[in-house]
Amino acid sequence: MYQVYDVSMTIEGNMAVYKNKEEKKPQIRVVQDFDTSPTRESRVDMDVHTGTHVDSPLHMLPDGGTMETISVEKLVGPCRVLDLTTVEGGISRSDLERFDIGAGEFLLLKTRNSFREDFDFEFVFLAEDGASYLASIGVQGVGIDGLGVERSQPGHPTHKTLFRAGVIIMEGLRLREVEQGSYFMVAAPIKLRETEAAPARVLLFSGLSY
Repeated sequence: MYQVYDVSMTIEGNMAVYKNKEEKKPQIRVVQDFDTSPTRESRVDMDVHTGTHVDSPLHMLPDGGTMETISVEKLVGPCRVLDLTTVEGGISRSDLERFDIGAGEFLLLKTRNSFREDFDFEFVFLAEDGASYLASIGVQGVGIDGLGVERSQPGHPTHKTLFRAGVIIMEGLRLREVEQGSYFMVAAPIKLRETEAAPARVLLFSGLSY
């Protein structure tokens, strides 16, 4: 028997957004209701980096690819959750070396970020040397439970190091209920064209044979 974990953020008007910027909060409004119509319809206006999302290289690299350059096959398959809940600040190479990480892995970094629903200006992130280490190994992707994979790093070296190495970046995961270990992941970004990111529904399955 397998178990499913939905590790996506819920999209709602008062959800946590990066740096609590009001303009980043999604606007959801009913445009047609039963008082004037036999059906109900709603409209959503939101940043493509809202909640759980996948970044494409164009987010940080002017010549980087858009979301169409990330094949869905790379977002479906085995992944590993690493417990980094004791880390404060940036996740460094030394924090990652103990996990015996191999080439081609898709890693989800579980930190204390998953235990807060508000935006923490001191959120845990992936430090530059940690990103360089993962890039040198040749991992396929990195997901984190913060709304950013890096924080207060001039020039955004974590993003750029990963993108230049062809590593997929996923942000805004919710991993509180997920234990360290191996899972089967299905991450499905909205099928947007020519954007640098897309909101995603991310599901983890345990107990599957694959």
